[in-house]
Amino acid sequence: MRFTTHCAALTIFFSASLSANPLIEQLIGATTAFLEEEVETHLSSSMIDARYEVAVNRLDSRLRLPLCPPDALEASLESPSTPVGRVTVRLSCNSDVQWRLFVPAQVSLFQQVLVAVRPLARHSVISPQDVALQERDTGLLRDSYLTDPKQAVGMRLRRPMGADAVFSPSQLEQDEIVKRGDKVVISAANSQIAVKMPGEAMESGALGSQIKVRNSRSGRTVSARIVAPGQVAVAM
Repeated sequence: MRFTTHCAALTIFFSASLSANPLIEQLIGATTAFLEEEVETHLSSSMIDARYEVAVNRLDSRLRLPLCPPDALEASLESPSTPVGRVTVRLSCNSDVQWRLFVPAQVSLFQQVLVAVRPLARHSVISPQDVALQERDTGLLRDSYLTDPKQAVGMRLRRPMGADAVFSPSQLEQDEIVKRGDKVVISAANSQIAVKMPGEAMESGALGSQIKVRNSRSGRTVSARIVAPGQVAVAM
């Protein structure tokens, strides 16, 4: 990608000197402008509602390279493929002056994500009072995250969570709507016949899961799929 750098007034502090270094200013300005454009494109294409901040890592003030003509300076994203979190930008000067540098930076992407408002025990069933939306830097979240309370309310925790911890899909599972020992209605049907019979759940399970149930009339144990609270279906 080719672009003209738009360098704002930048105050740069170095351990060796407080004087401005034109090359450092050019590198920081070019990297910042490029990443801002990349992040804007990423947010637009992914339809993410977020704000962002770009911080270029401190560069070595002893770096000695000739300034690159603005229209000959090119930038590309070296890593990762998405401009979020720790990123590396490759800057290349392609004119009578030839050089290439890799500039590290941090892109912070702030979104409203779902967090626990209080400590939650393992196997807790999430209620609306347990969750809240708070702004976090999602570039620092290693796991995926949730952005809507509906994604968590009614689900069950696989492991404990502390207050202010961010919810992720891997922490949640469907709540068991049938418990071992529950009385259930066993349904069986095909294109010609449909029958229902009383039964007892031999296992607990969530909606859609397969459990063992015992037919109260015949005493036979079969595998059935949970279709609703207190209702299971077997194949005919």
